[in-house]
Amino acid sequence: MGEKSAHKKQFIVETARQVFVEKGYKDVTMKDIVDACGISRGGLYLYFESTAELFREVLEAEQKEKDDIFSGEIPEDATATDILLVFLKEQKKEILLKKNSITVAAYEYFFANKPAKKDNLLRRKFLESVDILKGLIEAGVENGEFVCEDPESTAQDIMFVLEGLRVCSQTMGLSESRVDRELLYIMEGLVYEDL
Repeated sequence: MGEKSAHKKQFIVETARQVFVEKGYKDVTMKDIVDACGISRGGLYLYFESTAELFREVLEAEQKEKDDIFSGEIPEDATATDILLVFLKEQKKEILLKKNSITVAAYEYFFANKPAKKDNLLRRKFLESVDILKGLIEAGVENGEFVCEDPESTAQDIMFVLEGLRVCSQTMGLSESRVDRELLYIMEGLVYEDL
């Protein structure tokens, strides 16, 4: 793909993201994307065959952006505690994001399409996050920052709490103080205290 084509594809993905944010996943048609992008139907189909394919690309781009932001916020000399705090801070921002959030569309997509385990981006990112947290917890235990007998289960529990907060935030609404309490609970469960 040439540079011009790559820019066009990126423009379509960025524009489509906003359409998905506004309308969710299930109500978006290829015509909505064509209209928002100001391109021909054939021009859109040159890059994407369906809203599902386009939405997967939107999710991949969204995840890459989050990963880049997270990586950019970690100082070289960061401790396990520092890294965990940065991770939780980013999660909090995402949980509390009401406007410009793609969360509702993502859940609609996964409920509507039921992708196979190997193709399920939500599952893959969840498991990757569990692996990262597990390694982080193990490093914190090794250097005396954390106390944890089962880093893998703890990492899974943290991710389940975060996913639950994300759903509750979108369906019931959560205050920042409520999210802070849950994140503090996570940290209190790991922080080493002299007895």
